[in-house]
Amino acid sequence: MKIFGYEVSEGQNDPCEPAELAEITLNATPDELRRISKFLTDVADQMSGWKDKTHHWHLSDVDKSFQSSPHFVVCLSR
Repeated sequence: MKIFGYEVSEGQNDPCEPAELAEITLNATPDELRRISKFLTDVADQMSGWKDKTHHWHLSDVDKSFQSSPHFVVCLSR
């Protein structure tokens, strides 16, 4: 598993390049963590058996309460 991220920058219109991260910290409530956990479990179930396709899932597409949060994206590792 690898973790990538983007810096928050105001007024930046240029596309950013992702940086590989050594650590992440989730500042979340227990309820948010349970909803993220359900999202991850559901995505893992969907991923099963997919080896040749590139897919990604956005937490905010599945749970609209995360629309104003930083983007949380999971992609299938090959």
